[in-house]
Amino acid sequence: MASGKEIRTQIKSIKSTQKITSAMEMVAASKMRRAQENMRATRPYANKIRNVIGHLAHAHPEYKHTFMIEREVKRAGFIVISSDRGLCGGLNANAFRKTVNKMKEMDDQGIEIDVCTIGKKSTQMFKRLKGTLRAETSNLGDKPRLEDIIGVVKVMLDAYENDEIDQLFVVYNEFVNTMTQAPQIEQLLPIAADEVEEEIKHHWDYIYEPDSKTVLGGLMMRFIEAQVYQGMVENVACEMAARMIAMKSATDNAGDIIDGLELVYNKARQAAITQEISEIVSGAAAV
Repeated sequence: MASGKEIRTQIKSIKSTQKITSAMEMVAASKMRRAQENMRATRPYANKIRNVIGHLAHAHPEYKHTFMIEREVKRAGFIVISSDRGLCGGLNANAFRKTVNKMKEMDDQGIEIDVCTIGKKSTQMFKRLKGTLRAETSNLGDKPRLEDIIGVVKVMLDAYENDEIDQLFVVYNEFVNTMTQAPQIEQLLPIAADEVEEEIKHHWDYIYEPDSKTVLGGLMMRFIEAQVYQGMVENVACEMAARMIAMKSATDNAGDIIDGLELVYNKARQAAITQEISEIVSGAAAV
């Protein structure tokens, strides 16, 4: 059994760790509320532009944008969004596992993989895996800005327009609630007609000004940027929620360990006192 001094040192060390995890839990809770506000503010725009693009996928315009043309898939691209820091439970691991499984399925079909990463953890992960890392960015903070991701997204869009990749996916964690974060893999390109709402059963025709090529070109870029940015905002909210839960669990576990060590310490102390009393009694009897 460890000595009383060693046990006291362990208790002191764990209490210090408990204070840190408790503080991190409160910070994550505060940041989560702000992240949720940002997420809710951007969702309506992302959903609306997705509906507009869904309508266009059912239309018969005189010009059909490259992003809407299906072609044989020989090479696919993934934009993988993750956090820059750890200590957020299995948030990143769950998204990576789902992504790797999807990549393995495509690899078995002979499809090559290109990756663009947003976040340090995804960069570290996919540098070790099979595939080409085309672009990366990180350190975007708790309030990512759209202009910070335009560069890496454009790399993948240029690759698609130049026929270097034939499909493009975005990977992120969707915020369901504080306890649940669901990893998502969404196809960005080519834009599928089935993304349109179920109630739309007929084709749409539009009048474009100045012309369909100019309007669709700008609209498609805004759509892709909006979906990737929404994925980033969702991922930040998920990160803060997962970190808050992880730090609460760590704080509670530290409390349980401290309770156990205090019990061991009290037993050791009681045993030492009993032994001292026994020695005193034995000494007095010998006299």
